[in-house]
Parts: sequence; structure tokens; C-alpha cells
Amino acid sequence: MLKLASCSESICELEHFVQKLSERYNICPDRYPDILISLTEAVNNAIIHGNGECRTKNVLVEHRYQKHRGLTFEVSDEGSGFDYTSIPDPTKVENLERDGGRGVFLMRQLSDRIKFANNGRTVIINFNV
Repeated sequence: MLKLASCSESICELEHFVQKLSERYNICPDRYPDILISLTEAVNNAIIHGNGECRTKNVLVEHRYQKHRGLTFEVSDEGSGFDYTSIPDPTKVENLERDGGRGVFLMRQLSDRIKFANNGRTVIINFNV
């Protein structure tokens, strides 16, 4: 488990965390960027939107590896959650020039499965590795 303070500097710890897991589970090098980008987006969302960049709140990154199911991450914040069913599609014409709104889209494109739990406070991301 990785416990991060809700500040942008914490994101730097992810690369070392993902590198160690990649070595431990012999992750295909082609999947490494997908995992790192997805986790960076998830943690960034948790810090900014979930915890409101409040340094006294934490973001937890947990993982589990199963041989036939791959590597699953759970990124949780201490915020009040959000309605993950109402995320606008960033590829629609009316959303193309909007600031933000692409993180969940990227996670969906780069991972094999994504779902939300705890009223949107936890994102669960799975990679077949």
C-alpha cells in the first residue's frame, strides 16, 4: 500500500511504486506506461477533486496481483465522492475545448477494466498483464 499526502509533490512517488511492482510481477514493458499514466490520473483526481488538495487528507493506493486476473489498483480519497455516472464524454464536440475532464477517459482507454466504489471515492483499475 502507498499512502500519499494530498499535494501535487506526492505524485512523484508513483513512478517508483509502479517500477517496483513492474519488477516484482514481471509486467510487460508495453503495459508500464498504461499503468503509470492511469495511476497518475487517478491519484491526481483524488488529490484535487476528492481531497481538495487538503494536505491533512491522504490518498491510498492499494494493489493486488492475481495470476489470471492481472494487476488491480484501488485509489481512494477522503472526500465526499462524486457522481461518476455523469462524467461528460471529452470526445464530444461540445467538450473538446473544456479544461479537464479527460482523466477518467484516459484511465478507461489505457486499462482493461475500471469501476468506482464508495460513492466515487475509490476507483478500481485493472490491467491484464
